[in-house]
Amino acid sequence: MRGLTGRRVVLTGGASGIGRATALRLAEEGCIVASLDLNADGNSETVRLAGGLPGRIIAYATDIADQDAVTGAVDAFEASEGPVEGLANVAGWDLPIPFLETDRPFWDKVIRINLYGPLVMHHVVLRRMAERGFGRVVNVSSDAGRVGSSGESVYSACKGGVIAFTKTMAREMARKGVILNVLCPGPTETPLFDNFRNASPSGSKIAEGLARAIPLRRLGQPEDYPGIIAFLLSDDAAYMTGQTISVSGGLTMS
Repeated sequence: MRGLTGRRVVLTGGASGIGRATALRLAEEGCIVASLDLNADGNSETVRLAGGLPGRIIAYATDIADQDAVTGAVDAFEASEGPVEGLANVAGWDLPIPFLETDRPFWDKVIRINLYGPLVMHHVVLRRMAERGFGRVVNVSSDAGRVGSSGESVYSACKGGVIAFTKTMAREMARKGVILNVLCPGPTETPLFDNFRNASPSGSKIAEGLARAIPLRRLGQPEDYPGIIAFLLSDDAAYMTGQTISVSGGLTMS
C-alpha cells in the first residue's frame, strides 16, 4: 500500500490478538512500529515474530491510561526513530457480565482501558501530528459500540464513545493534515473472546450461535483486520476521514 514503507506508527495492544496481527502486518509493509502494551512478555514475542520482515517492531511496556508513561514511550520512540506519523489504537479489555451484576471498580477498569487509554494516546500523539501537519489514525472500536452487545454494557458504552470521539476529532483535525477513521470488528477469536466463551457454562453455546448467525459462518480471526488498518494508515486512504467501517463477516450491515 502506498506510503507505508518507513512510516513510523505507534500501536497499542501489540502483545496479542488483533494488535499483534496488526503490528506484524505493518512490519510486513515496511513500517517502524512502537508497540505499547503492559504485557511485556507478549510484546517481546511480537518483536521476535517480526524478525526478518521489511519493517521493525519496538516494544514499550506501557500503561496506555498513564499519560506520563505514554509520553515517555512516545518521546523515546521519536528520539530513536523520528516523528510519529501513524497511530493505531487496538488495545481493549472486557468481561461479559450483565450490567446489574457489575460494580464501580469493574466500570473503572473497563473505562480506563477502553476509553481513557485512547483519549490519552490521542492527547499525546495528535498534538505532535498537528504541529507537523500530517497524521493517520485508526481507532479499533467494536460493533458492540454500534449496535450493542448483551453482557458488554460498559464496554459498549466505551466503544460507542470511541466512535463519536473519532468523528469529532476528524472534524477538528482535518485542516491540520490529520485524518482519523474507525474499524469495528465483529466477534473475533482473541483472548478477549475467550473470556466471553469461558465466563459461563453456556459460553461455548453462545459462541457457536454467534458463528451460525454470521453470514460467512465463522467467527473473525485476528488476521481478518490488519489489512483494513494498514489501508487506513496508508496514502491510499488519504481522502477518507471520520468513517466507521465494520468488518464482521456480515453480522452487522448498514
